[in-house]
Amino acid sequence: MALKDLLVYVDQTEDALKRLRLAAELASRHGSHLTALFVPELTELQRDRRRAAELGLVSAQGMHELDRRTQASVDAIKERLRATLQELTKGAAQADLLCVEGEAGVVLPQYARYADLCIVGSDEPTGSTSINYSFSEQLLFVTGRPVLFVPTAKSFRTLGRHIVLAWNSSRPAARSLNDALPLIEGADRTTVLMINPSGFIRGHQGPPSEQMVEHLKRHGTTVDAVEIEDVPHNAIAGRLQSEARSRGADLIVAGAFGHPRLWEKMLGGVTNDLIGNMTLPVFMSH
Repeated sequence: MALKDLLVYVDQTEDALKRLRLAAELASRHGSHLTALFVPELTELQRDRRRAAELGLVSAQGMHELDRRTQASVDAIKERLRATLQELTKGAAQADLLCVEGEAGVVLPQYARYADLCIVGSDEPTGSTSINYSFSEQLLFVTGRPVLFVPTAKSFRTLGRHIVLAWNSSRPAARSLNDALPLIEGADRTTVLMINPSGFIRGHQGPPSEQMVEHLKRHGTTVDAVEIEDVPHNAIAGRLQSEARSRGADLIVAGAFGHPRLWEKMLGGVTNDLIGNMTLPVFMSH
């Protein structure tokens, strides 16, 4: 599968511009069409101002003026995003800014199904989500598409140049690996990182790490393998990220562990830790 259709979620934050730059660079390298999805929800600050105005018994004219200023701010941000997208993709990739009214937690999962990869921030959008579903769970378990989370409040110059593959021979890890192959094929280098392989791989008579290295080499990428033992379960996510950072990686590919049920969803411990304490961009599938 080639990455020909990318979707990046953008909002009113400065982090949206950072995601947009990374997504545009990725689209340029892979010859992808890039859609920037903007859902003009109010920020927490804008909502607080409106609530304060309502509690302060502001006149109808005052509320109208507050709403007018808020809408003008949202419109200005939308035009800034449009101009930035045009500048970033000029002559390199096809791109569109798509503005859709509604709640991002509801709109984004729907549009993610129409793209090869969805790129979002690690923080959840404001507003409600579907009943008993967190935003991350919706994207990972409901869309059927891979998701690339970019940590907020952090800057990254590259995305997918050096990939760390978190490998434990599980079904979720294999699914993420398969979905990430276009990224791996386009990377300068891939590191297969196995934490506690004696328990997860050799304990079940899985193939040696060299076999995965050879498999990825057939996809035309430079690959090495690293094995680390005796890491406590509650420290795996942190060790995975620290090892990736120390090796100069700019993207982690990992399987999303969890058990989707009707009206109940639960992310696995390592998956939860990765999403909740993200320091590098993380690509996940389920």
